[in-house]
Amino acid sequence: MASGFFAILDDITALMDDVAVATKIATRKTAGILGDDLAVNAEKATGFLSSRELPVLWAITKGSFINKLIIVPVALLLNAFFPAAIQIVLILGGIYLAYEGVEKIIEYFFHRQKTGQEVVEEIKHDDNAEKAKVKSAITTDFILSVEIVIIALGSVAADTLTTQIVTVAAVALLATVGVYGIVALIVRMDDAGLNLIKRSNNKGSLYILGSLLVKSLPVIIRILSVVGTIALLLVAGGIFVHNINYFHHLLPGIPATIKEFLIGTAVGLLAVIIFLGAKKTFSLF
Repeated sequence: MASGFFAILDDITALMDDVAVATKIATRKTAGILGDDLAVNAEKATGFLSSRELPVLWAITKGSFINKLIIVPVALLLNAFFPAAIQIVLILGGIYLAYEGVEKIIEYFFHRQKTGQEVVEEIKHDDNAEKAKVKSAITTDFILSVEIVIIALGSVAADTLTTQIVTVAAVALLATVGVYGIVALIVRMDDAGLNLIKRSNNKGSLYILGSLLVKSLPVIIRILSVVGTIALLLVAGGIFVHNINYFHHLLPGIPATIKEFLIGTAVGLLAVIIFLGAKKTFSLF
């Protein structure tokens, strides 16, 4: 009886060792997409009243957990019974990300930028504005999560089903906790800075650090806005390049990053044109 119990422990230990190694490899392979995920979601989690930042971020985080609970089992089932569907899902997700990235660029160049006071007043008087941003963030997280899960699953394709399940689940959990944990730190930088300033009596190193945190947040948010938009187009372009042979062999002489950005932008622009055309057509009826 005891020998059987220790044999089970040995099996569990061996499995966890395999999972630890597989998770490390999968996390390394998804590092790029996790960085893009961080930039995109940090940009989407900002722009709210200070009192609403953490509640909004928590709502997005819960949505991200639900996304993973849906994506992980579906991805495992599709990989086992209908692997071709994974590629179709990735491409459709890539089109959505490309559309969103190009839409942000068009909005920046062709729509008047609202002042900070206008944004605050809009948020105060429009209860749906917050819900819309949360919904948009969760939708984008869903697409990025699909990419993360698929990459993680591909890295353990040769392993046992148990190792695949535990590894992909671990990577999905780490992605959500890690990304949104860092986002929470970013959006609360100014409050941390204000607390340091109050404790410093407006002098000394604490005052300097607090002032730096407060002044840095708007700059970081602007940077994240740009980086997040670029990340959307890069992720989309990467999906097209790695899953569509035509794009894979297109423009072989240019660096991969530039190629993915150009293809993501082109597909996104086409998606925006088609969407606006369809919207205009249906509005006539």
